Amino acid sequence: MPSKPLISVLMPAYNAQDTILDAIDSVFRNDFKDLELIVINDGSTDGTVSKLASVTDARCRIIHQTHQGVVSAHNRAVREARAQWVARMDADDLASPDRFSSQWDLAHRKGLELVGGMVQIVGLDGRAAPGMQRYEKWLNQLTEHASIMDQRFIEMPMVNPSLFGHRRWFAHKCREGPFPEDYDWFLRIANSPKLRLGKVCQTILKWRDHPNRATRQDRRYRSRAFDDCKQQHLLEGPLKHHKEVLFWGAGQAGKPWIRRLLGLGYHIPIIIDVHPGKIGQVIHGAEVKPPTFMRQDTRPGVPLLAAVGTKGAREKIRHHLSQTGGNQGRDVWFLA
Repeated sequence: MPSKPLISVLMPAYNAQDTILDAIDSVFRNDFKDLELIVINDGSTDGTVSKLASVTDARCRIIHQTHQGVVSAHNRAVREARAQWVARMDADDLASPDRFSSQWDLAHRKGLELVGGMVQIVGLDGRAAPGMQRYEKWLNQLTEHASIMDQRFIEMPMVNPSLFGHRRWFAHKCREGPFPEDYDWFLRIANSPKLRLGKVCQTILKWRDHPNRATRQDRRYRSRAFDDCKQQHLLEGPLKHHKEVLFWGAGQAGKPWIRRLLGLGYHIPIIIDVHPGKIGQVIHGAEVKPPTFMRQDTRPGVPLLAAVGTKGAREKIRHHLSQTGGNQGRDVWFLA
């Protein structure tokens, strides 16, 4: 390949003999042709190497390394990338035929630095993955910068293998640690005021869930690891210069966060809740107020954290705040 491609597609791979050729084929079937695919074989011990040997497309660069883990494989792929625009793929997922052209178009048309898209979470048989529909719906409704940012402490709001963006953001290396490396990376770069996010409003990726996927096997992707990761970045980011917060949600989703923040020395003077039976109570030293309190609050600089588990509650909170002006001059962050 004598000239630099416009897009470098990065694909770490480990023991992916059953899926990797389909994943590679989905990249090269794209209508965006000016790309390279960098496959980092991270010391696979199954038939992945022999599968890769059958790939003949000159745009595919296959690099073999001893098994060092996904962090090393991802960072190696970034270093090897020759293009200024980078896309992530996993070795068990399938890109839609217009994935890269649609992401390229949106990024350049709207001046976005990092672009995702809608996903379908399916099993290896192509059917909807059991128990993942609510998560998929949540992911796919977050399409604009504001909603992606204010819900980033719920879960990673942009699926890692769906990401497309300028390589300057991928140059922030993933880190090794007892945490999900992609979520940690995303929360770190999300603190930059220069980062502009968005999603293509169509399905660009079939995200294939199966028992052997790293997210199902590795301790770094367990719930506690996610909770520790989001807490660290919440404290080091939005709450760095604050020791007082308002809180919305006195139920099962909110109370663990309230206890955690109080234990870290934060002051929570008010808790907002819609349940009539809770209004007027004092929970962990904070008086529970109705949502109408937000239009009367005289401390607009105090952040508002919201942890609610009821279906549709986040949308209702955002609508209420926009209607009453309760978020005027105030940062609002959703938690889970």
